[in-house]
Amino acid sequence: MTALGKLIRTTAFKLIAAYLFVFAVFAGSVIAYLGWHTQRLVTRQATESIEADTRFIEAQFERGGISRAVQVVNRRARAPDAGLLLVTSFSGDPLAGNVLNLPLNFLDKPGWREIDYLRSEEASAAPSRALVYVTFLPGEFRLLVGRDIVEREELRQIIIGPAVWGLVLLVVLGVAGGLFVTRRVLKRIDQMTAISDGIMAGDLSGRLSVADTGDEFDRLALSLNAMLERIEALMAGLKEVSDNIAHDLKTPLTRLRNRAEDALRTAGAEADWRAATEQTIEESDGLIRTFDALLMIARAEAGQARAAMVRFDLAETAASVAELYEPLADEAGLDLVVDASGPLPVHGVRELFAQALSNMIDNAIKYSAPDTPGERRELTLTVTREGERARLAVADRGPGIPEADRPRVLERFVRLEASRTQPGFGLGLSLVAAVVRLHGGTLSLEGNDPGLRIVVDLPLDLAEPERAA
Repeated sequence: MTALGKLIRTTAFKLIAAYLFVFAVFAGSVIAYLGWHTQRLVTRQATESIEADTRFIEAQFERGGISRAVQVVNRRARAPDAGLLLVTSFSGDPLAGNVLNLPLNFLDKPGWREIDYLRSEEASAAPSRALVYVTFLPGEFRLLVGRDIVEREELRQIIIGPAVWGLVLLVVLGVAGGLFVTRRVLKRIDQMTAISDGIMAGDLSGRLSVADTGDEFDRLALSLNAMLERIEALMAGLKEVSDNIAHDLKTPLTRLRNRAEDALRTAGAEADWRAATEQTIEESDGLIRTFDALLMIARAEAGQARAAMVRFDLAETAASVAELYEPLADEAGLDLVVDASGPLPVHGVRELFAQALSNMIDNAIKYSAPDTPGERRELTLTVTREGERARLAVADRGPGIPEADRPRVLERFVRLEASRTQPGFGLGLSLVAAVVRLHGGTLSLEGNDPGLRIVVDLPLDLAEPERAA
């Protein structure tokens, strides 16, 4: 397709052409109405003047007969601004006036008509156009009174000529402007198409250009760029997850196979087979929990749980989860202190958020338990209101996480060297981050001097709950 063909087929050019057509029709209609109204006004003025002259001459005829009418017509015919005047006998012989070369049958019928005429003093001139009125006087005399309408024709030419050229100029400028605007629009569309083709080819780093004009193309480009950044992040996360699964799950799967092979080779008694089977089941349960956590993270990030969101009390949920972990914390040498004052209504999935909070507390218990027998440490869970948001914080007194590593621990399968001695696959805080994003909140990791403080901010559901009828 040629460049001109592409321009003509664009929506922008079609819109400009449609507006140009509508405007041209409107402008032409206005000009035509003005021309018609102006000509009508000129014709009406001529008609009123003819009727006045006709009535005057008829009045003179009634006073003095045909001789007086002839005198008046001759006197008026010689005036500089005289109209067309003619008095004839019943046979058509001119008695007075300033009109020549009329057809013999022209005065046979009374009424209005337009004629081509010659004045008596302009016998050698070209014929002119006039509007005339013919009436019969007593005695079969004929009276013709008229006015030249050349001005009306000249006025028509004055209006039609510039109007036609104006419309032509309007169409030419409109088409030129449409091509110019459409070319600029098409240029940006072609740029977007080229970037999109590159993205479909696999280059997710491409971004649409922004002209900083604030127009609809800039808004579209910004929105698409944000979407592309999100897609690129998801694809990078998918690649990272795939790599981590291949790396971190290879070890337990290899260990599972080796244990089964070792049992086949060395187990002789029923107790050996039972021990090998129990170890295999325990290892399999760990793998199942890992895949369940991955599935839960994927569902949270995809927003599939939004349909199950309800209004629940965050303070009550936090207190219930903490109550379940108090014996485990006490056994690990930790005093779990809970400060959850409510109600703090939020909108979300209660079970999913309870799982995320369980991961936070379990993570704190796992990494902040004292190493010295008899030593006690404090683990705090606080839920407070901050304006129109609810803040939940879990603070421990463990070794904490270096500030440079805090963003990394929210990714899947990321485990710091200090945590390699503890069981797990590095998915606990990843699930917490996914659940918090699903609920429209924010998650931050802060130092606790010593220890780690995990802070979650969630928007409160301040809408009045619907009452049952």
